Amino acid sequence: MSKQDKIFATPMQSVEDFTFDEAVADVFPDMIKRSVPGYQTIVHTIGELASRYVKSATRVYDLGCSLGAASLSVARATHAIPCDIVAIDSSPAMVERCSRTVRSFALSNPITVEQKLAQNTKIENASMVIMNFTLQFIKPDERLALLTSIYKGMNDGAILVLSEKVSHPTLQGNELLIDLHHQFKRDNGYSELEVSQKRAALENIMLTDSFETHENRLFEAGFSDVVKWYQCYNFMSLVAIKGQTL
Repeated sequence: MSKQDKIFATPMQSVEDFTFDEAVADVFPDMIKRSVPGYQTIVHTIGELASRYVKSATRVYDLGCSLGAASLSVARATHAIPCDIVAIDSSPAMVERCSRTVRSFALSNPITVEQKLAQNTKIENASMVIMNFTLQFIKPDERLALLTSIYKGMNDGAILVLSEKVSHPTLQGNELLIDLHHQFKRDNGYSELEVSQKRAALENIMLTDSFETHENRLFEAGFSDVVKWYQCYNFMSLVAIKGQTL
């Protein structure tokens, strides 16, 4: 059973920028469950998408894999489709725990866990690439180049699953979505202090885009179709398709 997230429960004289360190890795399952609406639905649907799009003898890349939830969802859904699953994360703490977790399962498709930046990952022979709340932590001026590189390494008919926290183009609409999300956190047991301090910690490192910005960037990278299949408050997940339409 995962430990409860209490990282921001104590008043801090100075709130440092958020990092995916040992403390976060230790409570990550609880943190993500109580902070991201629909996370389990997204992870489950990643498996459903894998069962439809992953082809035999191809690769699946999970960029920003954290503790490997998406990779494991793919592995379970593709047990009859031989493929290689590559889980990438830049955090040593996440990689160590993810490696330990995937080793505890008997999987027909192996999951290889590697510590590196998504930007430094060479995508090859991919039928599916996953970025589950990862792009928002990458510098905005590096995002198009990364997506273009991913596109080039994908096979025709492959998909990119991109899940992100998004901003609304109007101030009024954006504040509404933020307020609803903060209430979601309160309903899940976070205090006003925790909500406030975590927002401050993320302010400089999680830079969100609107759906329209994501859509335009994906088309610029080369994708032929972009389908937003999920949204709750300011969290969404989409499927970008290379070379074919649904």
